Amino acid sequence: MVNTNVVLSGLSLDNPVIPASGTFGFGYEFADIYDINILGSISCKGTTREGRFGNPTPRIAECTQGLINSVGLQNPGVDKVISEELPKLAKVYSKPVIANISGFSIEDYAFACEKIDSQEQVGLIEVNISCPNVHNGGMSFGTTPESAYEVTKAVKAVTTKPVYIKLSPNVTDIASIAKACENGGADGISLINTLLGMRIDLKTRKPVIANKMGGFSGPAIFPVALRMVYQVYEAVSIPIIGMGGVSTARDVIEMMLAGATAVQVGAANLVNPCACKNIIDELPRVMEQYHIENLSDIIGGSH
Repeated sequence: MVNTNVVLSGLSLDNPVIPASGTFGFGYEFADIYDINILGSISCKGTTREGRFGNPTPRIAECTQGLINSVGLQNPGVDKVISEELPKLAKVYSKPVIANISGFSIEDYAFACEKIDSQEQVGLIEVNISCPNVHNGGMSFGTTPESAYEVTKAVKAVTTKPVYIKLSPNVTDIASIAKACENGGADGISLINTLLGMRIDLKTRKPVIANKMGGFSGPAIFPVALRMVYQVYEAVSIPIIGMGGVSTARDVIEMMLAGATAVQVGAANLVNPCACKNIIDELPRVMEQYHIENLSDIIGGSH
């Protein structure tokens, strides 16, 4: 009998499979499809200080082995997430969840993180620093070690739950940014967020996405994500949640060998709503095939 249990900053998960933020709503939307309590945890839809309508449509463009999205953090805002969305999820999901927080200034991040930190349902806070820094010309907080450090430090000052910083792959040195987050007090790192991509419609000769560019995700980005998880594992001593193109149980094991303690599944949920369930069902068989008794034993095993 194989053991799929992993421990993430004191949080015990039955398995390492977690739906990624932005691909699984607030979780309860999937409860009619299968018993979502089989999931290790759920990373809830990205939440901001105020409600957001998101970007203009079209927001989605299909690609070979992936897709581009530019949803624009559409969400009802942190107060409504606490008063409406989390209670709905609590009715169908009994485990601690991951709250994903985004912001457009350090004050935004601190405000939303402090509010969500008080929620008993929330076991861990994932801070997405791929958002534009409105005080610095729209540049993402996650593009320099200095700004990544500042956000991490500010969030850690107002929270008691473990904080994982979600990093953008659109940088030249992911390891130095991860190290800066660790120095700022981060309890863990989540990576990678989407790559930047675009498609052009041959008939109109204009970009398919209204925003011109968007986040490229799906199986095509898996090797890039794996490489970055591997690099960050060598740079920091805090746990990693790996993601980016994960769509099979074999991908989960590969991510863990690169250094991930848990693994998020993103775009695959948009193609097949049972993607996470299928991976969890498949995991014990693949573990047996590769003679893995305890999944936690293989974390970083390729180093």
